[in-house]
Amino acid sequence: MDVYRTELDRAGERYGAARETMLPRLAEIDAQQALVRAGGGEKYVARHRARGKLLARERIELLLDRDGPFLELSSLAAWGTPFAVGAAIVTGIGVVEGVECLVMANDPTVRGGALNQYTVRKVLRAFEIARANRLPVVQLTESGGADLPNQAEIFVPGGRTFFEITRLSAEGVPTVSVVFGNATAGGAYVPGMSDYTVFIRGRSKVFLGGPPLVKMAIGEETTDEELGGAEMHATVSGLGDYLAEDEPDALRITREIIAHLNWSKRGPGPSRSADEPLYDAEELLGIVPPDLKEPFEMREIIARVVDGSRLEEFKRLYGRTLVTCWASVHGYPVGILANNGILFSEESEKATQFIQLANRHDTPLLFLQNITGYMVGRAYERGGIIKDGAKMINAVTNSKVPHVTLMIGASYGAGNYGMSGRAYDPRFVFTWPSHRIAVMGPQQLAGVMSIVGRASAESSGRTWDAEQDALTRRMVEEQIERESSPLFATARIWDDGVIDPRDTRTVLGIALSACHSAEVRGAGAFGVFRM
Repeated sequence: MDVYRTELDRAGERYGAARETMLPRLAEIDAQQALVRAGGGEKYVARHRARGKLLARERIELLLDRDGPFLELSSLAAWGTPFAVGAAIVTGIGVVEGVECLVMANDPTVRGGALNQYTVRKVLRAFEIARANRLPVVQLTESGGADLPNQAEIFVPGGRTFFEITRLSAEGVPTVSVVFGNATAGGAYVPGMSDYTVFIRGRSKVFLGGPPLVKMAIGEETTDEELGGAEMHATVSGLGDYLAEDEPDALRITREIIAHLNWSKRGPGPSRSADEPLYDAEELLGIVPPDLKEPFEMREIIARVVDGSRLEEFKRLYGRTLVTCWASVHGYPVGILANNGILFSEESEKATQFIQLANRHDTPLLFLQNITGYMVGRAYERGGIIKDGAKMINAVTNSKVPHVTLMIGASYGAGNYGMSGRAYDPRFVFTWPSHRIAVMGPQQLAGVMSIVGRASAESSGRTWDAEQDALTRRMVEEQIERESSPLFATARIWDDGVIDPRDTRTVLGIALSACHSAEVRGAGAFGVFRM
């Protein structure tokens, strides 16, 4: 493979402008991350500590191998909504006794760990990742159950969590539930459906109906401990598999459970030399221009992420607005598709062939998005852009090797689909703060609506109000600008997190390693390609 020779000018005006735009965006993301780490705030954190309990992130830290990585997922879920950013739960991938696991931890300092609709979406996405990548699941449970005023948004999708736990178990993927406090009503089924349960003496309370409900329903007087205490479940009901003396003991037992699973990856390990890139990751902050209508060179990003800045380009002289190349990240071979402009028929055919080849050789695919869509116009319609674009989307849809998608710049229209957007089941989707996602760009969308509105007025004989049209266009542009932001998208779990560009190599390395916990095998057949 050839080493990419950079042409990035760190002293140039373009680099400086890009960096100066990226830094405040990163500061905004960091400020929101700080809010997530603060949980429910000083008052509720202090109350939780006064009860002798560890915080959610402290529990995770004790669970994981010392100095091991933890890739947090969907950390800014619920941003910009009435609910606390983070959605009262921490999810992510970490290593326990040498085994990569999907870890979830309720944050009881946020409304008692009550679940809202964003919590449910975040949990379901975590289960989806665990199942696709064959990752054992550890749930650190302490929740007051559903946020009842919002039950209409929670009840139906929330039932899917129990489905996911049992589906994982049926597929041979272990699930462990550690109960640190209350697990009531539907929450009681989390330990009930897990392969292993760990309860804490005097702390764990697991029951379908608490003492007030039992008294109201059947007139029976009882206490928390008698009804669903840890000791009762360990000695009488049999729901408790392990009885711990305190929280550290519970986490020690959990580590022992993971250790005795004899768990091993089904995919191959790293097979290439994991040399650091030749270029500084800090330079990634100066590549994406402030205005995404201005093109930038994706190879400069690739060279700061892949091993040794080495890449082997495929069809370098054909379909030049799409970079396709073979490389490796932390020793894992990958095929990379990266946008260097709009997609034409040539790029679509190039992508289709490349995806087929990656599936032939069982090689995961990395998609780097900066795409405004497929080309339009009379000549391109006659040239077959629809059927050529459809070939590419067909190939993406039916590809079976792991896909990891990184949204760097624009992600508009069907270009999002053709580059393995969220709807196409990539194993992971991460975004940079420079990312924008929508049906089309704000100006384009507002312009289309204006043209349609004017044509409608003329056809019906109504007077065209240019002043009102200008106002409407401005309002639409502001709306789309707001709704296409990375924070708006990540709040709705359209991705797995907004990352610092400088962390891209590490994040992709962890994601690829997780992908290889499952078998990596390409598709044997694709759908019909219209010729």
